[in-house]
Amino acid sequence: MALSLDATIFREYDIRGIVGKTLPVEGMRLIGRAFGTVVRRAGGRTVAVGYDGRLSSPELEGILVEGLREAGVDVTRIGCGPSPMLYFATHHLGTDAGMMVTGSHNPPDYNGIKMVLMNKPFFGDAIQSLAALVRSGDFESGQGTVTATDIREAYVSRLVQDTQGNKPLRVAWDPGNGASGVLLQALCDRLPGHHVIINEAVDGNFPAHHPDPTVEENLEQLKVAVAQHQCDLGIAFDGDGDRIGVIDAKGRVIWGDQLLVILASDVLARRPGATIIADVKSSQVFFDEITRLGGTALMSRTGHSLIKTMMAETGAALAGEMSGHIFFADGYYGFDDAPYAAVRLLSTLSRAGKPLTALRDAMPQLVNTPELRIDCAEERKFLVVEEVRARLRDQPGVTVHAIDGVRVTTADGWWLLRSSNTQPVLVGRCEAADAAALQRLKDALAEQLRLSEVDASAVA
Repeated sequence: MALSLDATIFREYDIRGIVGKTLPVEGMRLIGRAFGTVVRRAGGRTVAVGYDGRLSSPELEGILVEGLREAGVDVTRIGCGPSPMLYFATHHLGTDAGMMVTGSHNPPDYNGIKMVLMNKPFFGDAIQSLAALVRSGDFESGQGTVTATDIREAYVSRLVQDTQGNKPLRVAWDPGNGASGVLLQALCDRLPGHHVIINEAVDGNFPAHHPDPTVEENLEQLKVAVAQHQCDLGIAFDGDGDRIGVIDAKGRVIWGDQLLVILASDVLARRPGATIIADVKSSQVFFDEITRLGGTALMSRTGHSLIKTMMAETGAALAGEMSGHIFFADGYYGFDDAPYAAVRLLSTLSRAGKPLTALRDAMPQLVNTPELRIDCAEERKFLVVEEVRARLRDQPGVTVHAIDGVRVTTADGWWLLRSSNTQPVLVGRCEAADAAALQRLKDALAEQLRLSEVDASAVA
């Protein structure tokens, strides 16, 4: 066990690196041994393990399981599927923890692990403590058992359990050759309406397009399918099925905060006053619409683990991110599950009496930038945000929200600058009522970047 692991793979929300480089294959044994030790010292004994459709995932999963077994925990292997199926397995099987071998929406040569412990996300300081345990080698030992179970039928049955409404819809689906493809046909067979699936075959080379539905160019094939089959909407998933992308019948993207408003309208009709959470990148339209619909809108830091924790603390019924993570505690478990969000969306639309295009058109129309990704050295990115916050602290005519980076509200609208927790970049976004106001916000953001000697060309 002399192998040392690159510290950069231990991220804020998961473990992730380049297979064979920053993430050596044999390193999975160490990680499994360390996580198994954490489980045992927390009073647990059982771990469910799944893996996504990447080419490296079966081998990595096998070595991870060996490490867990050597730590003396009992492992239940659920096979290939989306991350939310693993989260579901921890509830359905009653295991103490879960590990999902997945590279999420990263390029094909990446892979990693998402973890849960005692039905709570395992992230932040817990992951850094895991890294320290790997370095120390202070592991528990034992001879755990390994069994396998197929829970796909149980998972699909749970997904369709909350199907409601009596208007069948025409839907196009694109799992992007990701892990959701293993169960999507079975899901569609049990949903009302007419369904068209493209890129269903699980293929870790991702031959059709990169499996990230938040990038509009990755939705082009779905747009074609919606138009060709005259569908009411199209639904896409990312590589491991915990993020959703949606387009309407006109081929327009329904962004994460817009989707959250539509889903919340149904929840709030049944649960007036319920708390709905969105991340700091979300449009002001979200916060205004949730208030108008009689809900309590809360702003969260970006990050699926952070949002799940905030949901548990506040008792929120629903939450979401611009990135397409949607979390239902209303009738569900509170974890990010794109197939479940899709089922709830179809039920909402079936009951609404209006097509998705009309619901989108009814929302206030603001102009905004996409997510702006600004290159910044790892050792500088957090300092830059602090510098900007300090300069704006006493500036007249602005309100600064510092929940996650700086979200700056002015008479023109708002702009955001925050540090990515996973990459050497700063993330920006601007939103205003019209193009002229939007340009002024972009200019203000660019000026702050220049004052901190950061290249602002991505904001132009």
